[in-house]
Amino acid sequence: MVFAVAMTFIDQTIVAIAIPRIQKELSLSATGTQWVINGYLLALSALFAFGGKLGDVLGRRRMVLIGVTGFAIASAACGLTPKGSIAEAWIILFRVAQGATAALLFPAAVAIVVASFPLRERGKAMAIFFGISGGLTAIGPIAGGFLTQWTWRAIFWINIPVAIVALILTWMSVPDDAPQPQKLDYRGTALITGAMGLIVLGFEQSSVWGWSSVTTWACILIGFMLMAWFVRYELSIKQPLLRLQIFLDRAFATDTIILGLMSIVFVPFFFFGSVYSQVALGKTSSQAGEYILWFFVGFVIAAQVGGRILDRRGARPTVVFGGALGALGFFLLAGKLTDLSLGAQRLDIAIAGAGLGLMLGPASTDAVNRAPSTSYSEVTGITQTARNFGASLGLAVLGAILITRNDTNITGALAKHGVPSGVAHRVAASFGGSGPGAGGGAGRPSALVHDVQLAFAHSTQTVFYIMAGVMAVTFIIALRWLPSGRLEQIDEAVPAVPETARS
Repeated sequence: MVFAVAMTFIDQTIVAIAIPRIQKELSLSATGTQWVINGYLLALSALFAFGGKLGDVLGRRRMVLIGVTGFAIASAACGLTPKGSIAEAWIILFRVAQGATAALLFPAAVAIVVASFPLRERGKAMAIFFGISGGLTAIGPIAGGFLTQWTWRAIFWINIPVAIVALILTWMSVPDDAPQPQKLDYRGTALITGAMGLIVLGFEQSSVWGWSSVTTWACILIGFMLMAWFVRYELSIKQPLLRLQIFLDRAFATDTIILGLMSIVFVPFFFFGSVYSQVALGKTSSQAGEYILWFFVGFVIAAQVGGRILDRRGARPTVVFGGALGALGFFLLAGKLTDLSLGAQRLDIAIAGAGLGLMLGPASTDAVNRAPSTSYSEVTGITQTARNFGASLGLAVLGAILITRNDTNITGALAKHGVPSGVAHRVAASFGGSGPGAGGGAGRPSALVHDVQLAFAHSTQTVFYIMAGVMAVTFIIALRWLPSGRLEQIDEAVPAVPETARS
């Protein structure tokens, strides 16, 4: 299961590193570049609930095998993206396919791991699970940098051998695979998929359509209306896609909110950190991997500590401290971005990563622990839907903010050097989703290059300060509403959700 899930994590970071090269070689638009990452995340968040339900209904082992195989095929197709006018639509389509197949395998994989350990050992087990997955994820920035020097297509092809190993190990381990047949909620799936798709689309395209656009607000408002319809519908049927009554458990609701909020920061950091290191610091794609690697140094170490604290004292201590540490790390990091020095930022990057490492495993495990064994995949689907929707929303909103800030900062820097206004705005727009990496300023005055790098650093600084604020909010929520003490047992004879359906 570690190999199966690590494949999806590796893909998030490895693509973030290669984005500038992909954009250049395929001539992608700034918005299209963001959708190469966001399309994956959106498909994950939209289909996670359905994938979790399928794991319980059809069998977890079966869904892992299907998901891994589909992910490998979609990865191969991404690597085969043709050049020309079809390139942008092609790569976004198969990135969405990657996200959809990952949504099938992730909930089932987590459920298999949880079901394999008794309640008092799950914190340690899931710490190892997320720690090793995180460690393998750290390979992404390193491998991505070197593979991109050869060809960016290799960053997708590397998933194929990982998938083969995952399939072999899954076949050898023969994990528990006891299906729980029941009717599937296709209407609920359509509603939540449409709701999240429209909401993220509205935020994502706000940088292109503008906040005064009727289309922008129509997408967002219709999306929220569909979400409200989804909630009402789910509460009215006996076999819903998501048994929303589980949110009556205060601890579960708090864990889910925390996972959603921290994900506004977690995955988007890979994207913005990679672009910052290449644009503002002038690093190559392989050197940019070091920036994200420092984040995972803190993350992996803290994940092990957090898991052990969960088993001994419950989720509250590690999640509360993790929120505070993450807020501090991102705040300190944001303040040093304009120094244009990686050496000055390493410790703060690691502190930010440690904060998230303390939170992710314990919050995820504590939420799943509150469900009976027959619903592990479904509950994982709920929490990971929140988590991946938060990541999609974070990338969309923070990306729009970055584009807006670049239009002001980079245009101002270029205007100072006599660049015409129209040209300055076009150059600033090219830094919206990514920008030229090292060497992008060749042949230009060094003062101009430095001013543009500094302007981009100021834009990224705004984004990172917002990340610090989001982490501060997670700290407050955990401190206020997460119960103290560890969970002692779950009564398997009683459903995790009370039967209150109206039909």
